[in-house]
Amino acid sequence: MTHEIIQAESRGWLASNPAAVGSSVITSLPDLSELSALGFEGWRDWFVAAARDVLRWVPPPGVAIFYQSDIRHEGVWIDKGYLLMEAAQAEGTHLIWHKIVCRKPPGTLGLGRPSYSHLLCFAAQLPAATRRLSPDVLPDAGEAQWTRGMGVAAGRLACEYLRDETDTRIVVDPFCGRGSVLAVAAEVGFDVLGVELHAKRCRAARTAISRALAGG
Repeated sequence: MTHEIIQAESRGWLASNPAAVGSSVITSLPDLSELSALGFEGWRDWFVAAARDVLRWVPPPGVAIFYQSDIRHEGVWIDKGYLLMEAAQAEGTHLIWHKIVCRKPPGTLGLGRPSYSHLLCFAAQLPAATRRLSPDVLPDAGEAQWTRGMGVAAGRLACEYLRDETDTRIVVDPFCGRGSVLAVAAEVGFDVLGVELHAKRCRAARTAISRALAGG
């Protein structure tokens, strides 16, 4: 198996590196707080364009799975699931499923960010009938390496879907951060490839994958 973390600007890397046969993506696109220099409108445009980049990059019959949490901006709710649908419609890509992942127990009160996240799966090519059902609402995202990262339970659900329902051989996260998703994917048995701009996060991602393969 191969496990590679590349330090690069993600959208530029996607544009310059065609996907290998058998690739699927599991990722989380950066939040407004991570790209604040763009301003809100600039970030929104960037988010939709980046999602389109990912959807366009994935080769049929691969899929792209996004884990995203909504935000509130100047009193207005920003639904990232809606932004992803904008991108999918522009690319002619199908929404295969949409799950809700509880980041905190139901009934928890929140201010800026909701207590749940979206987990959405898109594909350019409609898949065959589902062989194994999974829950529409995941009651616990699982442990995450940082506050905006995908929890282990959510990552495992996504990886098990790829294993059981697709011909995916390599899981790619073009915005891999500290590598939590790739660590789960490697543990499940996939080849993994991550792209991350920051050197410190690249090192953390490599460490996370190594620990997962060593059994924790």
